[in-house]
Amino acid sequence: MEDRHLDSSGDGKSRCCRGSAAPFFVGLVVALIFGWWVFPGMLYSQKQQPVRFSHPVHTEDAGMACTDCHYFREDGTFAGLPTTEQCASCHSDVLGEDPEEARYVEEYVNQGKEVKWLVYQMQPDNVFFSHAAHSEESCNQCHDFSTRDLCNQCHPDVAGMDNPPVYNENKLTKYSKETMKMWECERCHAHPDHYGVTRSSNACFVCHK
Repeated sequence: MEDRHLDSSGDGKSRCCRGSAAPFFVGLVVALIFGWWVFPGMLYSQKQQPVRFSHPVHTEDAGMACTDCHYFREDGTFAGLPTTEQCASCHSDVLGEDPEEARYVEEYVNQGKEVKWLVYQMQPDNVFFSHAAHSEESCNQCHDFSTRDLCNQCHPDVAGMDNPPVYNENKLTKYSKETMKMWECERCHAHPDHYGVTRSSNACFVCHK
C-alpha cells in the first residue's frame, strides 16, 4: 500500500509539472514573436524621400560623377547633399518626361526651396564625424577601396538605385534605423593595423565632442 501511494504521488507531481510548463513555453513563444516582429514594427515608421531621385539617371545617362554632388569644400568640410541652386543649373526647366522631375522643378526649383532629404546616417548631436579622416587617401593606406565601396561601408548602396530605399525612423529618437551604431565604429577604430597607420582609437574624445 505504501509503494502504491508513493507511485501515485509521483505521477501527480509529473502531471503537475507538465501542466505548469505549458504556459511558460507559450509565453516564451509569444514574447519572442512580439520582440522580434511586432515591437520593431511598432517602434519604426516608414517614410519615403520627399523627391524620388534616380542615381543611375544622373551617373549613367547624364555622365555625372559622384563628386559633382558629394564633395569636400575648401575648408575641408564635406557637402553630402546638393543644394537646389546646384540642381537648378540643369533643372531650371523640365528635361524629361518623369512626373517627379516636373514636380521637383515646380515645387522646389521655381520656389527656391531646399529639399528636406531624410538622411539615413544622421548622427546624434554629441557625435562628431569627419569625412576627411575617412577619405580614400586615409583608408586606402590599408585597404584598396573604390569610392563607392568606401562610402558603402557606412551608407546604403544607393548608386545603382532608381528609387531611394525606405527610411525607417525611430518614433522615440527620430533617428534612422540605418544610423551607424557605436560598436560598428569601435570595431574599425580598435583594429591594430588601423592604429598603426592612422592612429585611430576608441578614446571617447575622438568621436564625442
